[in-house]
Amino acid sequence: MIGMQARTRDNTKQVLTRAKKGSIKSLGHAGAMIRLTARRSIRRRKKASPEGRPPSTRKGQLRRSIMYSVEKQNDLVVIGPEHAKVGRAGSAHEHGGRYKRQRYPKRPFMGPALEATKERLPRN
Repeated sequence: MIGMQARTRDNTKQVLTRAKKGSIKSLGHAGAMIRLTARRSIRRRKKASPEGRPPSTRKGQLRRSIMYSVEKQNDLVVIGPEHAKVGRAGSAHEHGGRYKRQRYPKRPFMGPALEATKERLPRN
């Protein structure tokens, strides 16, 4: 007759904690990847870009203003131009509209950056 003994250990709490930490890191990586794609789409030149293409920047201020932040409590990441640096100009470019008494045509840069990186993001 053959005897056998086995011990089991419940690591559920530890596994869930590490999975949560991993997802936060993944959100941070996703935010950085989308921000980098958006920054690279904004070219530095004096002429305005055509409607429907990402905006141009003369000094690079719009490009430098794109930031991301991970909210750990809600498991989400917020990416976009910082209002304190460029005001409503980022929104005027992305969606079209008026800013400083000028009409801006729709020149999206955040939406296309998300679409370009969508296939590399995790499914869940």
